[in-house]
Amino acid sequence: MNSIEGNFDNSEVDKLLRKHFIELRSVSPAGSTHVLDIDGLKDPSIKFWSLWENEKLMGCGALKFLNENHGEFKSIRVANQYRGKGYGKRIINHLIAEAKELKIKKISIETGSGEFFKSARNLFKNFGFKKCEPFSHYKTDPNSCYMTLEINSF
Repeated sequence: MNSIEGNFDNSEVDKLLRKHFIELRSVSPAGSTHVLDIDGLKDPSIKFWSLWENEKLMGCGALKFLNENHGEFKSIRVANQYRGKGYGKRIINHLIAEAKELKIKKISIETGSGEFFKSARNLFKNFGFKKCEPFSHYKTDPNSCYMTLEINSF
């Protein structure tokens, strides 16, 4: 698996991120959607990676710096042809490794609380993420699930 930082100009990356944005907007109520568009992912506080296998885009993910020790995973997406085959785990492992390199000690994530997001919640739970209170700018929202993981001992 190869990873490329940035790479927003790649048409496959653009297509995957647009699909991600449209799909998450369609399944989340207004005011409860926290998915970033491509311009949002270009913020200097965010590092984004596209992940490739045999020159085919298998997915992507991003790390937003909340402070020097705390990061948030954003825009984790597995391309359709790789879903249900363990590639989500590979993306999260990659993001955790990058976070460690960047001296991040705690990772948090906001995901949906509805049925559509159940597999994402289970994936994070399998990595040891625990439910937590809203962090950073987030507020209590029945449509959101907040999770966190200490990675200094991971």
